[in-house]
Order: sequence, then structure tokens, then C-alpha cells
Amino acid sequence: MESIADSLSNSYQDFVAAAAGVLEAKEQSNGQKTSATDAALESFKQCWELFKVSCDQAEELVESLKQRIGSECLVDEATGAAPTTTGSGSGSRHDDSGIPPISAVRLEQMSKAVRWLVIELQHGSGAAAAAAATPNPQPAATPFDDATPH
Repeated sequence: MESIADSLSNSYQDFVAAAAGVLEAKEQSNGQKTSATDAALESFKQCWELFKVSCDQAEELVESLKQRIGSECLVDEATGAAPTTTGSGSGSRHDDSGIPPISAVRLEQMSKAVRWLVIELQHGSGAAAAAAATPNPQPAATPFDDATPH
């Protein structure tokens, strides 16, 4: 993470220096197009591209960290590992619903089972069984994700 931040900072400094180089070259040539201004503009363009790449890398890192934190929070919430307050201020892990927390492994198993059921329903193999098991069948809903098994 530190290397990405350093790369972003360095590419920004290079980009700013290249922008200053363009302005200096333009000033020295009295606004005329010269080989020096062309070279400064080319350097500016290269620094701009490198800066964009550094920004993209930093954005990918941030997105990755957001997903990781979100996943950890979901698992913590499901397993009861994260303290939740229920108004008592005690910070206990017990919630008022009376539902015991589940393990992360069990949560993953249930998630996979739901994905497989969605796939089966999309292909029609489980439609008759699902309709027979449901006393008041509802129309099939659009799946909430791409339903690809992992």
C-alpha cells in the first residue's frame, strides 16, 4: 500500500513538473511552436499518462480494501464476532432476536446453496419442485447476482 501511495505521489510531482516545463518552454519561445515546446508537451503527455495509471492503481487498491472490509464486516456480523449494541450500552454480542450467530463456514455453505438453487430455477429443473413446495407461489424474481458458482 505504501508503494502505491509513493508511486502516486511521485507521478503527481512529475506531472506538475512537466506542466511547469510546458509553461516555461512556451514563455521562452514567446508562444511560438518550437522543438523545445513540442518536447515539453510530449513529456507532459507521458507524465499525464503515468499519473493516470498511478491513479488507477490507487483506485483499485481502495476498491479492494472496501470489498475486503465489507466482507469482513458481513462475516463478523453473521458470526457474532463484531460487538453490536442493542440499546443497553453493554456492547454484548447477544441480540434481542434470539437468533444465534452462525459460523463463517456455514454462511458460505448457505450462500453457495442459494446460488445453486437460483441456477437450477433459471434452467427450469427445480421449478416444479419449488412450485409444489410453496403453498402460494410467487412469480420468479430476477436473480440478485450473476449466480455463478464460486
